[in-house]
Amino acid sequence: MIEVKDVTKRYGKSVVVDDVSVSLPSGGLTAIVGANGAGKSTLLSMVARLLGADTGEITVGNLDVAKADSRELAKRLAILRQNNDVQSRLTVTDLVGFGRYPHSGGRHTKADHEAIDLAIRWMGLEDLRNRFLDEMSGGQRQRAFVAMVLAQDTEYVLLDEPLNNLDVSHAHGMLQTLRRAADELGKTVVIVLHDINYASCWADQIVAMKHGRIHAVGTPAEIVRPGLLREVFDLDIEVGEFQGRPIAHFYLPIPTCNNSHRSQREGCCLDRQVGAPVPLVLNAG
Repeated sequence: MIEVKDVTKRYGKSVVVDDVSVSLPSGGLTAIVGANGAGKSTLLSMVARLLGADTGEITVGNLDVAKADSRELAKRLAILRQNNDVQSRLTVTDLVGFGRYPHSGGRHTKADHEAIDLAIRWMGLEDLRNRFLDEMSGGQRQRAFVAMVLAQDTEYVLLDEPLNNLDVSHAHGMLQTLRRAADELGKTVVIVLHDINYASCWADQIVAMKHGRIHAVGTPAEIVRPGLLREVFDLDIEVGEFQGRPIAHFYLPIPTCNNSHRSQREGCCLDRQVGAPVPLVLNAG
């Protein structure tokens, strides 16, 4: 279990994470959602000790994050940050191999090579394993970085917006892989997402943040509700259902104009708002 108690993070006078306390259960997939600037990535970075908390305490499986030995923490927890910049020219296999550093210090054993091969297969990168990262698309590189995290073979896997640069098909495949990692390998997966519907369809638990605080924690059915989504995102969102999961409808029907007296050349009155362009209608012939 990940326990966050009374944690605050400030940058100057700006409070980014404000006295947060939350428990993330062992096993399964937890999604952290919220608007931009809600503190999601900062919270995840503090759990992984990429950032130090100004106040409070964070434990990962009874390991005090602030006091833990770096190598011991790296054997317990792996994180993929939102922005990953590799200066060296590496192949996929080279990159994924970095995930084994906490276990072997860079001198790969047979077990390390097996873990690397497994992670590459899990992410469907077998045909690209010898490709250099700078020769790959953004989505392919993102999958390679996730393979590196999986090769680290930790109980806790944290991912900050891992769907960046992925098309719909590969985003689905990524979430399917992370879901399998939780279900089949017993991993505790914590993922920052911007798409509330991905969170609803794939997560066991959703943590909703707003203005640096925990706004709500619960199952998808408890979180993906019109009133709560309005509070979190400041947007009126309708909610339906698909295969037993709540689905948010962001794209509501455009209002229609009932002013039938207007001619086609005049256009719809909805287009005649201040600052709105007047439609130009050209009649053929």
